[in-house]
Order: sequence, then structure tokens, then C-alpha cells
Amino acid sequence: MVPATQERTRWIRVGSSLDPDNDRAVEEALQPLLQAGKPKLVLLFASATHDLECVASRLADAFGEDVVIGCSTAGELAPDRSSLGGLTLWALGGEGFTVSLGMGQGGPEGLRQAANEAAHCLDRLERRAHTVLVLLADGLCGDQVEVVRGAYDVAGVEVPLVGGCAGDDLAMQRTHQVFGRRLLRQSVVAAAISSDAPLGIGVSHCWEPRSAPMLVTASTGTEVISLDDRPALDVLLEAFEAPEDVRTNAEIFTSWVTTRPLGIRRRDRIEIRYVAGADFTRRSLKTIAEVPQGGLAHLMQGDGHSVLEATQQACEMAAQALEGQPMQGLLLFDCVARRSVLAEDRIVEEVQRINSVRGDLPVGGFYTYGEIARTRGAGGFHNQTLVALALA
Repeated sequence: MVPATQERTRWIRVGSSLDPDNDRAVEEALQPLLQAGKPKLVLLFASATHDLECVASRLADAFGEDVVIGCSTAGELAPDRSSLGGLTLWALGGEGFTVSLGMGQGGPEGLRQAANEAAHCLDRLERRAHTVLVLLADGLCGDQVEVVRGAYDVAGVEVPLVGGCAGDDLAMQRTHQVFGRRLLRQSVVAAAISSDAPLGIGVSHCWEPRSAPMLVTASTGTEVISLDDRPALDVLLEAFEAPEDVRTNAEIFTSWVTTRPLGIRRRDRIEIRYVAGADFTRRSLKTIAEVPQGGLAHLMQGDGHSVLEATQQACEMAAQALEGQPMQGLLLFDCVARRSVLAEDRIVEEVQRINSVRGDLPVGGFYTYGEIARTRGAGGFHNQTLVALALA
């Protein structure tokens, strides 16, 4: 059981289970939440091996369907562990919070409209001193950058965005989103949270540029065709002196390129774009989010050490943004591509890094197919990045 926060009028609780049986898993994960009282928000993060519609119905029966949103995952985060095939519930309640939920139904090209509709939950929110919009989106539907754009159209510069894109245990077939009792696809669900106390956001990837910035001379959607007027695939292979099997085998290339993403140059930062594959005929790179033509891009590189450094840095950044007030708990959105870089013993070390910041406070989240964090400036969609939301 996860302990309640120190202040009795405000609480965050996290419950989790690794039991493959759907009913037993829900029962186990529910226990810490049931002891806390009526929540104002319950976030459900569960492996696609679970019956998410059944789980959502159980949560709605327990707390009301007006407090539940969630999604399928590529792994789950809970106190003291990182899991695959599990179920995590993250909930908040008590005084000092107000919450409003929203959803939008899109299509293969409709994520912007879906996010826009979901973000209108801000219109119904009783505003307090600090507000954030949490977004959970289909992870295999269109260009994920459109989720940020659609939500920003409503939230504007005043309300920061955080969240992640749903997974399906790396099957890459379909993901699901949960809204109340409803199981959705090609959608965006949202929770607008407003708090009397500060909310802190931390974002870090710790990938380092391997190249000088290059002009994206040709791209279309999520395909990068050329960098500095040369085929993008050739540029990447030559820069990293790729071995012969990487140059000729698509499966080997996809595994090899996991630690060699692209970095999109923004005014105040570099946003990471995961390279999901290559077209060996067109000599282009395939990403899961837009790399804008005419922008600047770096070839990036990292390893297990940099992944762990980013974990601690993001959590510390979120905690430090609480204006000196004690942290009540953490909500994490961690890229599954970061997890794949770590051997099993180093995944344990990642959990230890999180624990070094959160202490014995509640923490939960999931492994995503893309992360959302917009606090300022352009952009706000990330890959191979950890996004942390701390609540005071």
C-alpha cells in the first residue's frame, strides 16, 4: 500500500498489480484508493493484455464514471517498480484540487481536432492558482504533434500541457483510450487539474548532439527525405560509421538506431524524434512525429547512462518547480524507447533514481509511444524523453 500524503486534506494514492487475472488485478490495485475516500481523478494505465473496458467499468462502479480516464500502455510505473503487462491506478482527491475531464474522437488524420475537443474541458474547470492539462492520446494514429497543436489552440500560453501517447506492449497494432466506461480508439482524453498549490513540470532526455545542425531540406509528415540536400538515411549511416548489416537489414537497423535519434532544434531546447525505421529504396528515415521541412536537426546519441541521468534530472526539475512547497506525489510519462535501452538491472536503477527524488511519496505513470510537455515556446511533443509532473 502507498502511504497517503502528509497533509490530510489533499491526497494522492497509487495502486498497482502484476496479476495477469483481470479481476484480481483490479481488486489489488483498488485497495489503496478505496482507503482514501472519493477521488476527483483516477488515471488508469494498463497493459493491452487486460480487458480495459472491464477495468474501466469496475472503476466507474467504485468511484463514478465522471472521474476516470486512462489508456493502454507499453509498460507501467508504480512505486518501487517498472513493469510490463501490469496495471497502475493514479488518483488524487481532497481539498485544494478541482478537475474537469474531456475527450475528442478523431481519425487517422484527426488528432488535432480530437485534442481540441478534449481540451475544452478547461472551459468547465473551476480555476485555482495553478492549472495543468493532462493529455492521453492514441499512440498509433496520425502525427502526434497535432495533439499538442490542437490542445494549445484551447489552452493558449497560460496552461501547460503534459501527457503521453498510449501503447500496446510494442505490438504496434492498436492502442486504446478510456473515458469513463467507454473504450475508445483514435481519440484524445484529457484531465484539466487546477490546484491551490504549485504544480511542477520536469522534462529531460540527456541525448547529446553528434553533429552540427543540419537543414531539413526535404520532409513530408513523418518521413525525413534529405538533410543538407543529401539522403537522410545515408547521412545518418555515414555519421555513425554503421556496420554493414545495419546498412542492409531493416530489422537490425531499427534496433541499432534506437540510441541514435534525431534532435529538432527549438529556440531554447532540442526536442527528440525517435527514428522508427528507414526506407532503403528512397534512402529516407521514418519517424513517429513530424520533422518540419526547413527546420534544423541534429543527429543525437545516448546510452543507458544518459537515460538514467535524464530520469533523475526530470524528477528533480519537477520537484524544484514547486516553489519550495513539499511534494505530494509524481506522475510520470516515460518513453518505451528509453526503457528498451536499459538492461533489466538498469531498469531497477531507473526506479531507484525516481525514488531518490520522491522518497516515500506516491508515484505512478506509464511507458508511452511519445511524450507531451509544453511549458513555453514552440513545440511540446517529445520522443525518448521523460516528462514528470509534481504536485505540491
